[in-house]
Amino acid sequence: MESGDLTDASEQLQPPRNEPQTETELLARCSVIAGMTLGELAKLAKVKIPKDFKRHKGWAGQLIELWLGAEAGSKPTQDFQHLGIELKTIPVDYQGMPLETTYVCYCPLQGLQGLNWLNSNVFNKLQRVLWLPVQGNRDIAPADRIIGNGFLWSPNANQINVLRNDWEELMEAIVLGNVAQITARMGDALHLRPKAASGQITAEATGDSGTLIQTRPRGFYLRKSFTQQILQQQFGTF
Repeated sequence: MESGDLTDASEQLQPPRNEPQTETELLARCSVIAGMTLGELAKLAKVKIPKDFKRHKGWAGQLIELWLGAEAGSKPTQDFQHLGIELKTIPVDYQGMPLETTYVCYCPLQGLQGLNWLNSNVFNKLQRVLWLPVQGNRDIAPADRIIGNGFLWSPNANQINVLRNDWEELMEAIVLGNVAQITARMGDALHLRPKAASGQITAEATGDSGTLIQTRPRGFYLRKSFTQQILQQQFGTF
């Protein structure tokens, strides 16, 4: 969309009032915003544009959620629950390579009885994903970053095996009381990192002696090498 088209677009393009009912409808909404800048989209939504993302991490994703009609918010369900689809915006560089790891969901540290891969929230979130690349180079102002072409993805058999092995290895360490020994280097595609607003926030977990300990909350993240593979699978070699 050219900048000069904004006046006409503002009269026609409005955030949808409900969740898309089909995958086709969802992809059509992606096509409408593909090629637009975050600034153009924010102006149409009458949303203030931050100068940087240091204090507004997640702003781009929230803006895109608004325009695509995602309704889950922070709930532990897919963003488009009716369709069983999770939305993941992914910042990419000029060559289309991912610039950071991708957050999946919080990692449970207690109440793990009966939990397995198939009923885990990681499996739930990654069964069907709408990936939406957005320019993420720091030399580009947030308002000028261009939204790319969204696409739907489901993990193939090999990817599922890698994700499942990583998840089971990490969860076994937690169950055995070794959460403190887990590092970000564990896992080929999926790894654990602290996930909290500040280092002062803690959560209960089982320690190696079987007693409860206080530790930092953890989140599951996809490695850049794994999401790069997904992007290459969709768009070809960079």
